[in-house]
Parts: sequence; C-alpha cells; structure tokens
Amino acid sequence: MAALLAEIAQCRICRDAPRYGKPLSHEPRPVCVMSRTARIAICGQAPGIRVHNTGLPFNDPSGDRLRQWLGVTRDQFYDPALFAIVPMGFCFPGYDAHGGDLPPRRECREIWHDRVFAEMPQIELIIAIGQYAQAYHMGSRRKASMTQTVLDWRSFLEPPTEAGHIVLPLPHPSWRNSGWLKRNPWFERELVPELQRRVQELTKL
Repeated sequence: MAALLAEIAQCRICRDAPRYGKPLSHEPRPVCVMSRTARIAICGQAPGIRVHNTGLPFNDPSGDRLRQWLGVTRDQFYDPALFAIVPMGFCFPGYDAHGGDLPPRRECREIWHDRVFAEMPQIELIIAIGQYAQAYHMGSRRKASMTQTVLDWRSFLEPPTEAGHIVLPLPHPSWRNSGWLKRNPWFERELVPELQRRVQELTKL
C-alpha cells in the first residue's frame, strides 16, 4: 500500500501526458487516503482549490456538512483507521469558463482506482458522493439522475455488491446544494439517520 501511495503522490500524468483534454495548468497535488483497517470509504468528486492548497480532503464547508451527515468529529473523520478517502479525481481539476470546478480527470479512474480498492478488501461501506462516484461504484445500478439514485437508497443497502461491500449514494454536500436539500427533506429525515447508524456500527464510535 505504501508503494502505491508513493506512486500516486508522484503522479503527473494529467499535466505531462494527459489522456483526455488539456493538460493541467497547475502543479498536481494528489489527495488520497488509503487504509488497511478502515471499513468505510468516502468517495467524492475531486479536490477543490482549498483542498489543493492544504492537501487535506474535505477541508472546506462541504466537509463540515458531510461530517454532520456522518455524525463524526473532524478528528474522527481524518483518522485513517476509521475512514479511507478516495475521490474520483485525486487532484484539483481547475476551473471551467464560468469559474466552477471542472469534472474529475478521467485518468485517475482508469489508472488508479481499481488498484486502490484492490488494496483495501476490508472496506464494507462505500459512501458514493455525487454522480461521478456513483457511476464508478454503482455501475448499472445507478438511476437516470443523481436525485433518483439517492431517492432509491434503500434498495442499495441489501444485498451487498459482488465486491462484498454496500454502496450508499449521497448528494454532494456543497452549500450550492442547499436548495436540493430543501426540496428533498426526506434525505435528512430518513437517509441521514441510517447513514449515521451504519457509520457508528462500522467505526465503533
């Protein structure tokens, strides 16, 4: 695992030899937390600029909201004994023409993700945040939209996937999704308590 993490830390493919689109215009700073003991993997989109600057995943208001959903403290969240954190893109992808974050680089998924999860067979629960993580971790089980996928969350709890773990879909905890949360009150009323119950069970909090 240490060797794989060292490879990831040194990766400059998207800057020096990109497979898709333009090369990164900034120095890559891969962010990935692997673990031999964590039973939960947090799988989101890609680091934003604040995470890029600090090297700490979910080190922003989105992370604060996610930790509220999980029912954990900041110290617990960043304990690799409890949580692996594997975004679909390990590096900040840059901004689009409107100033929003670009999608995760496809190179990460193709080059790294299968290898990363092969190193963590003990994972029992994957929390798939947003459409990109859901596409990778849920495949054909994903619904036509992110909302439909999350709305059908109960159907993903049992049985577990062929890999032996459960995938629970969540919307992105960005504050830009506050309107979505208001339109879908069932999420915090029904899904979040079940999420917290499972997190407590798998982390022995």
